[in-house]
Amino acid sequence: MVPFAGWSLPLHYGQGHLQSHLHTRRCCSLFDVSHMPQVKGLQGRPRGGRGGGQPAHAPKGRVPQGTLTLLTNERGGIVDDLIVTNALEDYLYVVSNAGCAEKDLAILRGRAAELRAAGGDVHLEVSDNALLALQGSPSMARVLQAGLSDDLAKLSFMNSVTTTVFGVPDCRVTRCGYTGEDGVEISVPAGRAVELAEQLLGVPEVWPAGLAARDSLRLEAGLCLYGNDIDETTTPVEAGLLWTLGKRRRVAMDFPGAAIIMAQVKEKPKRKRVGLTSGVEAASPRSPPCVPTSPGTVTSGCPSPSLGKNIAMGYVEAAHSRAGTALTVEVRKKQHPALVTKMPFVPTQYYMAK
Repeated sequence: MVPFAGWSLPLHYGQGHLQSHLHTRRCCSLFDVSHMPQVKGLQGRPRGGRGGGQPAHAPKGRVPQGTLTLLTNERGGIVDDLIVTNALEDYLYVVSNAGCAEKDLAILRGRAAELRAAGGDVHLEVSDNALLALQGSPSMARVLQAGLSDDLAKLSFMNSVTTTVFGVPDCRVTRCGYTGEDGVEISVPAGRAVELAEQLLGVPEVWPAGLAARDSLRLEAGLCLYGNDIDETTTPVEAGLLWTLGKRRRVAMDFPGAAIIMAQVKEKPKRKRVGLTSGVEAASPRSPPCVPTSPGTVTSGCPSPSLGKNIAMGYVEAAHSRAGTALTVEVRKKQHPALVTKMPFVPTQYYMAK
């Protein structure tokens, strides 16, 4: 067990990190991610009969669909990355990072207060639900379908449904996760979370997985870890996350830091987030970070269990960001060659319903 954002989380279980990582890729694993805050933004009918407004970059339409989006500050930095789902029950379901819980909630509450002052009927509810992530292709779908009252084949990546899971009602199942595999996150009433976890772990092919595997899996998938790869000094353009800003918002420029962000779009950023591969051996999944001697910094790195070589991501000067560019990295005060590499390092297996 290790401390993480005010929580005590399992680093790994008896199988060890390497076996757990590979089992997730080949079969499926269960992660307890209940440390991630879950918030409902409920909207009633405002005065005058007009819509009360939605947070920036929320998904539109009546399909229960989610999207990765960002909270930004006035300097164009990323306050947090979060997933927002437009639920059929007329609320926005928001999942954010544990380390950003207090500041995120303050921003959301402030925005809700502004909307109420403008005549909207908007309020927030912080959920006490647990959150379980069942991840892995192709076993996840087979395991979950056995206890699901809905047809999982109709649920595409980033879509969501409220359903009964292995006899536990009122679970929100969202087809997403942070491993690059086909997977779901299940928001389950806290009082029945252990029951559901035990049901899933009762299937022999489902292993419990901890923080170490989650970190190496997300890195192989080229996904950012807040506080390492993105933070309040990093802009969406530098991080390669401009796609999270919808076209309407780019035109309207009605979000914090819009002028700085859109200027970077036009003028190009001075630095970019890139992937790196290196043949240098490392001692552990949490080896000392590699640091490019010039011209940038590595923010995450580990030996890739799937590829058998070191992978990392970080920021380099834009002129050196093209895939195939050779760089030098420093590991334990020694110089080693590295190569700028396209991400994801391991192809993703996200499911798109036909």
